[in-house]
Amino acid sequence: MFRPILICLLALLSCTKDPVVTIPDPPQEKPDDTGGNNGNNDTSMPTEIKITISGKSLPVKIEDNAATKALVAALRESSITYEADDYGGFEKVGALGRSLPTSNTQISTQPGDVILYSGNQIVLFYGSNSWSYTRIGKMEYGTLDELKSFLKAGQGKVSVSLSL
Repeated sequence: MFRPILICLLALLSCTKDPVVTIPDPPQEKPDDTGGNNGNNDTSMPTEIKITISGKSLPVKIEDNAATKALVAALRESSITYEADDYGGFEKVGALGRSLPTSNTQISTQPGDVILYSGNQIVLFYGSNSWSYTRIGKMEYGTLDELKSFLKAGQGKVSVSLSL
């Protein structure tokens, strides 16, 4: 007696469809077509900083490490100016006026390298050296002679400005 009722009940249940629930996609944020950042502070990591000496500037393609992140954070506040002097006939070096985190590794530098030394000195190479440094980036320059001219290589102390 229960068997025919059970069979009919199962047949009836199998004919019904499950309700379909549609979940709408979240609203998409439209990009700002003005090129701005919608009033928000841009906290993305830039790929370059700028070095200025005697009114001339060169871009520096920067590494993605703790030192460059700390440097960029400082540069977001204001540019940094320091004095750099020739050392060893292959670099300009100067105290940054602050310490940055280091991740030193043995590096053979090349002309154009921008290096952090001892956590608080920036070295701008126009020659080569091998030492344990933290790489900041690489200056984008034309010829070696143009780089040496820009850095005033062999001409003593220069004022160096770092900015975004």
